[in-house]
Amino acid sequence: MVSLTSLDNIDEANITQKWRPFSFMSNYVFVIDTDKKPCDPVHPAQARLLLNQKKAAVFRRFPFTIILKEKQVEEPKPLTVKIDPGSKTTGLSILSGETVIWGAELSHRGQQIKSALDSRRAIRRGRRNRKTRYRPARFLNRKKPDGWLAPSLQHRVETTLTWVNKLIRYCPVASIAQELVRFDLQKMENPEISGVKYQQGELQGYEVREYLLEKWNRQCSYCGAKDVPLQVEHIQPRAKGGTDRISNLCLACEPCNTRKGTQDIKDFLSGKPDLLSRILKQAKTRLKDAAAVNSTRWALFNALKRTGLPVTTGSGGQTKFNRTRLGLPKTHWLDAACVGNTPTLHVLTNQPLLIKTAGHGTRQVCGTNKFGFPTRHKSRVQIYKGFQTGDIVQAIVTTGKKIGVYCGRVLCRASGSFDVATKTGRVAGISHKYCQPIHKKDGYGYGY
Repeated sequence: MVSLTSLDNIDEANITQKWRPFSFMSNYVFVIDTDKKPCDPVHPAQARLLLNQKKAAVFRRFPFTIILKEKQVEEPKPLTVKIDPGSKTTGLSILSGETVIWGAELSHRGQQIKSALDSRRAIRRGRRNRKTRYRPARFLNRKKPDGWLAPSLQHRVETTLTWVNKLIRYCPVASIAQELVRFDLQKMENPEISGVKYQQGELQGYEVREYLLEKWNRQCSYCGAKDVPLQVEHIQPRAKGGTDRISNLCLACEPCNTRKGTQDIKDFLSGKPDLLSRILKQAKTRLKDAAAVNSTRWALFNALKRTGLPVTTGSGGQTKFNRTRLGLPKTHWLDAACVGNTPTLHVLTNQPLLIKTAGHGTRQVCGTNKFGFPTRHKSRVQIYKGFQTGDIVQAIVTTGKKIGVYCGRVLCRASGSFDVATKTGRVAGISHKYCQPIHKKDGYGYGY
């Protein structure tokens, strides 16, 4: 029987360099037994030991998972997946009790989807306008089903649910916690909506402060100071008719706030017209990201409930309160760890997995330019020399002008001359003979 709970007698000096990329601050490694049932995640050092002793083999690179060569009888400890949904990036954390053993940040491509749909719409309308034949109106026979979300928003729900299901397959997840309410738009737009205080206790005002921190990049709006205490500042002073609406609020450090006082912002920044125009423009920025999170939070919650696991929720203000109380830095995956009831946290990793949604390509065979005219033909064949565009490979080039080791996503061609996208940039003209597959295409890119 393979023991997965003890880290005793692990000699780091005798571990081969093959598994050296795993440091002691990396994510824990997922483990499945010979029946592909999830076991307790293990420390990277213990994973190296099991691999070197031939008691396990690599099952999956991202997220890194090993498969045991024996059946595991011990009952695994229940884990909790915590989610911090975001408009652009979603944080994921796995907790064993009050210990964070795994973290990831999932970057969405909702804006790319919207841009592609806008481009397709412009091309389609231009094509219709160039034709003179009559097209009957169809606006009365189109009805969207209940619960419909725009493709860019539905993408955020589906990618998050995909990764939750992956984690359920590779580790013993017993419960899920989601940040359900990130921003209260009604509170932001009209703080005087109620005759009593909208929020009571220590969490009062956290929703507005958190939104302002993200909107103004966590720095003073006037001098750009960072890592200093910031105060909520009224652009148009209340003494001169200013309101508490979110469009009239910004952040300022104490010296700038004191120096401005009750001056009109145009008088205060009379000698800095560029800064004045930037602040006034940024103050009118729409609540686009907050609206995207609010639009998808219930769809994600209902999708998580369909997994059959108990789902708990927490507010965005509670998340920030927990993170501030525990003294943790502002990151998406640590925000996820602070979701819900979090008395204390022990973080055993500082190297989260960075996941970037890359898509699965397109089935379009006829390539067009920006005006919609065909310019090229795309082959239906996707696999060349055993590789497919989107696979993660390691290319060890031993001859020629590009000697070296390259690791990244591969762009395949029928000629066998591939491009490898690495952290430092794209390397073109790598022969397929030098490429070794690491991770098959799954629609995501990975990094640390």
